[in-house]
Amino acid sequence: MDNLFIRRRALLACLCLLVSSLSAFAEQMREAQAAPQEFAACVRRLALEAADVTTIGEIRARCRLGEDRNNPPALSQTLAVDDGAFGKKLVIDQENLRKPFTLMAHRANYFLLAAHNFHGWSGEEFAADRQYDLTDLKRTEAQFQISGKMPLAVDLFDLPLDIYAGYTMRSFWQVYDTEHSSPFRETDHEPEAWLQLRPGWRFLGWTNSLNSVGVNHQSNGQAGNLSRSWNRAVAGAVLERGDFSVMPRGWFRIQEDAENDDNPKITEYLGHGDLTLGWRRGDHTFTLMLRNNLESGFSEGAMQLAWSFPLFSFPHFRGYIQYFGGYGESLIDYDRYVNRLGVGISLTDLL
Repeated sequence: MDNLFIRRRALLACLCLLVSSLSAFAEQMREAQAAPQEFAACVRRLALEAADVTTIGEIRARCRLGEDRNNPPALSQTLAVDDGAFGKKLVIDQENLRKPFTLMAHRANYFLLAAHNFHGWSGEEFAADRQYDLTDLKRTEAQFQISGKMPLAVDLFDLPLDIYAGYTMRSFWQVYDTEHSSPFRETDHEPEAWLQLRPGWRFLGWTNSLNSVGVNHQSNGQAGNLSRSWNRAVAGAVLERGDFSVMPRGWFRIQEDAENDDNPKITEYLGHGDLTLGWRRGDHTFTLMLRNNLESGFSEGAMQLAWSFPLFSFPHFRGYIQYFGGYGESLIDYDRYVNRLGVGISLTDLL
């Protein structure tokens, strides 16, 4: 399939999601203006019933979305009980953003004590750019991901509309290669900013908990033969039903000059989107990420399966097992096949 056609299709999907969200905003505003007395009564009622941490902006937004239907349950109860696992996470985020000096979890935060690649890592680029030989990399290493976010603006126009900035770092640490002083094989940095809508739209038993549109930069901070980076416009959504979540995401690569492009074929391996499925079963969380499988004809795609579970009765972290198979695990290896299984601990889950 022509790459230009794929890029245009991804951009069109982003624009459609944004236009749909803005159209919904306009409709909500018209409804609120058409029934000012009913709207004011809804605000007064929910203000008496809502939890202390609930803002006036949240109450107004819920009234515009039609949450008040003849004396509904309290606002905090509606969000925490009726919505699924991801919706409950949004409630926690709304509570935390009112606390100063708070950095919230964005994506999963974890530490893999041992991650073994059955296919083996490549050290060709490292040997060309470094003083020591890393052509014989250890197949077992440690990997960890740190991901956080902070709000830049919340409840814009008295709607459930926010602007966030986030940062995710993922490191690949050859901690067991003591001969070369346990170097970091790769560290990928991913700053991003996005506009998100928390609509709470319900249809056919599903809840649309979140829609987002933003920009994303990913780089390994290296130079020369080791340099990898790209920029994207990204749009995503979260649909959930009970403890099951579906999170589709699409992106459009922002092109750069050919002479400055250090990974010109990256979209052939990372494609133009991914799909994440999440399931919360009691105290166990399962996630499955699928990327570029259909687009590449199952030749250059990727799959990541993760399971986090209680670790005795310790409340601050959980056991974590993660499998990755395919291309694009890290930027330095975006065009190399990886077949890796890791075991470690999870600090925060996606759900």
